[in-house]
Formats: sequence, C-alpha cells, structure tokens
Amino acid sequence: MIKMSDIKKKTDAELADFVTKARETVRLERFKDKYSKKASVINVAKKEIARALTEITTRRDNPNIK
Repeated sequence: MIKMSDIKKKTDAELADFVTKARETVRLERFKDKYSKKASVINVAKKEIARALTEITTRRDNPNIK
C-alpha cells in the first residue's frame, strides 16, 4: 500500500497514471476465476484510488496549497 506522503510527492500526470493502473488492477482482479480472486488486492487498490483522487481534488480546489 502506498502512503499518502508518497502520493503528495507525485505530479498530476503521475497521479492520473497511478489511478488508471489501480483501476485496471481492480478490473482484472474482479473478473478472475472465483478461486483465484484476492479481496485484499481489490480493497488495497480501491483505497489507493481514493487517496490519489483525494489529492487530485485537493490540488484542483486549492492550487496555492502544497
């Protein structure tokens, strides 16, 4: 799991790429065979997506704060 401090260090383009990759991870994991699915992988990826999107929104709403 990635820490929020690491997310804050990323640029906007890196965050967008990170969200895209995490969403792809969730999608691929959801459509696996029911015996090979890992709920923890899905949960971790969803939390990382939420953290990254929170940072993107914060930067968009408050461009002066870093």
